Amino acid sequence: MQSQNQTQPNQAMQPNMAPNQNQNHGGHELFDAHEVIAGMISMLDQYQMYDQHIQDQELKDMLHRQSTFVTQMYNTVVQSFQTGQDPKMPTQQYKMQQNNNAVYGLKLGQPKKPNQSVQELSDQGLSAYMLGQTKSLASLLTMTALEMTNPVLRRVIADSVPNFIEMSYEIFLYQNKNGYYQVPQLNQQDMNQMLQSYQPAPPQTH
Repeated sequence: MQSQNQTQPNQAMQPNMAPNQNQNHGGHELFDAHEVIAGMISMLDQYQMYDQHIQDQELKDMLHRQSTFVTQMYNTVVQSFQTGQDPKMPTQQYKMQQNNNAVYGLKLGQPKKPNQSVQELSDQGLSAYMLGQTKSLASLLTMTALEMTNPVLRRVIADSVPNFIEMSYEIFLYQNKNGYYQVPQLNQQDMNQMLQSYQPAPPQTH
């Protein structure tokens, strides 16, 4: 006869029982982390495909820098996800190589349309695909960090968000200076009216 003190195979773990090292994640957190990791893999896989078609060496170098950085980020996330502990390689800071000078205004160009074959792929389209990847991961990691229970994984995910923002901005600036991503502006009067439509709030005294 089995002792009453022995745990039955399908008996739920009691709330006061400490979880094992690899069980310190909530269910929702596990699903979100899987989505983040899969998203990083997808980005790295697609960057390899883009690399075969990019013509501009500047864009190719940018793709290689971002791939190298995200590969290290991927390893850091996976390690903290699997152990729940501080990773051996902490999160790094991505340094873009574009300057911050945006070009404003619109210039007439050819209307866009879907490509009819792979041969029509251009640096304009490929850089747009790259920007789509980094922007979607910036949003995904932000939402995921808000749902993390494990403090280490939450910090790793949260600290990775600025890196995807920086990568996105780097791609935007590359596109902007090449005329691929144009930035319209309001006229000066409308802009000034928008800028002056708020005033400071008085300090709270309580």
